[in-house]
Amino acid sequence: MISFILPAHNEEALIGRTLDQLEIAIAEVVPGGRSACEVIVVDDASTDRTAEIARRKGAEVLSVNLRQIAAVRNAGAAVAKGDVFVFVDADTLLPGATLRAALGFLDSGGTAGGALVHMEGPVPVSATVVVWLWNIVSITRRWAAGCFIFVRREAFGALGGFDRRYFASEELVFSRGIKRFGRFTILRQCVTTSGRKARTVSMKSYFELMRRMAREGDSVLQKREGLDMWYNAPREPSPGSVPGSDRGSVPQA
Repeated sequence: MISFILPAHNEEALIGRTLDQLEIAIAEVVPGGRSACEVIVVDDASTDRTAEIARRKGAEVLSVNLRQIAAVRNAGAAVAKGDVFVFVDADTLLPGATLRAALGFLDSGGTAGGALVHMEGPVPVSATVVVWLWNIVSITRRWAAGCFIFVRREAFGALGGFDRRYFASEELVFSRGIKRFGRFTILRQCVTTSGRKARTVSMKSYFELMRRMAREGDSVLQKREGLDMWYNAPREPSPGSVPGSDRGSVPQA
């Protein structure tokens, strides 16, 4: 069984199309289709219709009140039944081609990995450059973006899951640690993630965070204060007219 685990906080605008696209990818790629999978939305203290929409789309909903992304992902993994965990952010679209490549890597004996990232636009040119640079770093350093990570259950358990000391960049800590347990890859296929942070968070905020990290090290990432771009970022309305019912275009490679 494959367990798809989606952390979500106030994601009514995007969770519907994320789940719609996930169902398409599963139908295209997974032998046995939906019967060979479970989809778990970990609803972290949402005050909107996230849980309602997720249930309507056929997902299992686990309600938590953690407000820490590493802990939320771990909570989903703790109830998951699958032999493979696929973590997909609630604002991220997973193409069938990318899921096929991930499962193919695991079938070949691989342990875990991520994929390249395409940011859904329109976004500032600076954000496009940053994502382009990130993809280069991701391939070079073999660091997975947090919006899409796949891993064998046994390796996830051996590592102890995502490091709960971190409120951000926990995916980089995970990427470094999981390599001890087997082969790790960054797929050349991509996932499409929302560009809302690029549209709603100023570059000044990013530079201020980098300045603090240069001065204080990764202790900055081990407390929620000062990480508003992850924990208090503004939500945008759905690209469609009805929250949760829209669907975006998904690059296939």
